[in-house]
Amino acid sequence: MQEVKQLSLNERKVLKTLYERGGEGYAEEVQEKGGFNTKDEVISASSWLRYKGLVSLKEEVKKVYALGTEGERLVKVGLPERRALNYLYEKGKISLEELEKCLEKYEVPIAIGWLKKRGWAELEKEGGKVFVKITESGRKALGEETEEERALRLLKDKGYAELDQRIANLLRTRKNVLEEKELVKTRIILSEKGKMLASKGIEIVEEISQLTPEIIRSGLWKERKLRAYDIHLLAPAIRSGRPHPLTQLMKEVREIFISMGFEEIEGDYVESCFWNMDVLFIPQDHPARDMQDTLYCKKPKKMEIDRDLLRVIKEMHENGGNTSSRGWGYRFSEEEAKKVLLRTHTTVNTIRYLYKNPEPPAKVFSIGKVFRRENLDATHLPEFYQIEGIVHEEGANFRQLIGILKEFYRRIGFEKIRFRPAYFPYTEPSMEMEVFWKGKWMELGGSGIFRPEVTLPAGIKNPVLAWGLSLERLAMLKLDLDDIRILYENDLKWLNEVPLL
Repeated sequence: MQEVKQLSLNERKVLKTLYERGGEGYAEEVQEKGGFNTKDEVISASSWLRYKGLVSLKEEVKKVYALGTEGERLVKVGLPERRALNYLYEKGKISLEELEKCLEKYEVPIAIGWLKKRGWAELEKEGGKVFVKITESGRKALGEETEEERALRLLKDKGYAELDQRIANLLRTRKNVLEEKELVKTRIILSEKGKMLASKGIEIVEEISQLTPEIIRSGLWKERKLRAYDIHLLAPAIRSGRPHPLTQLMKEVREIFISMGFEEIEGDYVESCFWNMDVLFIPQDHPARDMQDTLYCKKPKKMEIDRDLLRVIKEMHENGGNTSSRGWGYRFSEEEAKKVLLRTHTTVNTIRYLYKNPEPPAKVFSIGKVFRRENLDATHLPEFYQIEGIVHEEGANFRQLIGILKEFYRRIGFEKIRFRPAYFPYTEPSMEMEVFWKGKWMELGGSGIFRPEVTLPAGIKNPVLAWGLSLERLAMLKLDLDDIRILYENDLKWLNEVPLL
């Protein structure tokens, strides 16, 4: 009996109730028969009993129905055919137009359909008009309740209930009469160990499970039993709050760049095509600017641009402006430049910074969300974080860029790094960074030196080193993930178990 003493009062009540009911029952039944205040008390106690091997739990999903907005109205006023039948009984025979005296206009065809289907009325043509006449079956139905009416009354009384599928299908043909729901019912079943324990007799006595100063002062502890405790019983792990892995990684990236002498900057999500694309010398017919790749805004639809700056960038695209470049050789559209979008990269932050701060030196970085019209899959997201950075100083060179990125990746935990040539519209030369991870090379971002077509319009004559890295892809490698979507699924089990970065 020692094992019974170690059970809480609610656990004993559940065991006793189940044993008296033949060994099993739904949580609602145990609540009612066992005298519990709420179903949650039953579920909580049953969960502990399952942990102790005394019961098993089975969840059953049942389809139930509740009244929709139209269903609630029909319970009050009656089905259209019922109201029409009552009106017909008074009048005997009426024209179709007269039905609007007892029905809403939209209900007339509904009522006619059901009156004919049930055989309660028939239609007659007379003098070019259609009349509705009550039948003998209709007269008999006056004092009878239909199955659908009984079902509606049941739902009104109980809130929700299971219905015969045939009746449910009939009611579902009427718009907004029924709402379908899934109800999860928990069945609690005594195990052999539980049956053996319950068969020895379970006494339901109020106990003190936790001593408080009030209980000690009142002397109540002298009158009631103190609940026995099993000091060997495993307690559930307590999970404390913790930062999301992406939040941790952002903090680590931020601390690395700041320790390397960089300053953090921020920008807006909503930008013009001018700042997001044109200033970076991305041609207006570039595939990345299509609706299939970029998220454009309807409100506001356009942003006004400084006329002098717009003219300079326009010339840069058309003929290379005051550089030795030939530009892209097309007619630049000012309307295209004024279009509004959700930024597709955080390079827009750094280029704005350079235009406002053209004098060297500058070492800045940003970590922010970017938006692209991507299909969601294991390696792509339509909304993700980008790590952006630039170095603007006299004598900056490509070797320095490689050194900065190598040092960053070394501090973040990747020792084996390589660079390979790449192409980007706004940097030349350009390269992509790859790290060696689990036996293969993984690409993590792009970098290069801003082209003169990008920097000269801002009055910048020194080289500007630039790079853009994916935060989520970095997290995938650090956390050993095969699917990028896991980072945003809010799986509490995974979030509790994932190691701190």
